[in-house]
Amino acid sequence: MNRDLTLFPNDSVGDVLWQRQQAGDDLEQPREVEFSVLFPTQALALQFGQLLLENNQKLSFTPFQEDEEYPWEITAYPEMPLSYENISAYQELLANSSEPLQGKLDGFYCL
Repeated sequence: MNRDLTLFPNDSVGDVLWQRQQAGDDLEQPREVEFSVLFPTQALALQFGQLLLENNQKLSFTPFQEDEEYPWEITAYPEMPLSYENISAYQELLANSSEPLQGKLDGFYCL
């Protein structure tokens, strides 16, 4: 099967989705996806966490040991079908919402 670049663009998100689809994963099946955002201070991370909670988002808050400049992590757990549009739109929403709080998107993970 040839890769349809309109559904699976040639970038990190498209690569993950293409690999899962090729492995037989049903991308239309809604599932929990983890999106992590890193922050330079605990206070900024908690402010962002409050914003997510006010929007009924499931989240976790933990220290992040792998980046001295961004040692706090908020992870959101929305449920969605795996599509490039869904993942890209949620990443953009998190990036735009966390930017005033000095947040840095750290990626997404599929369960």
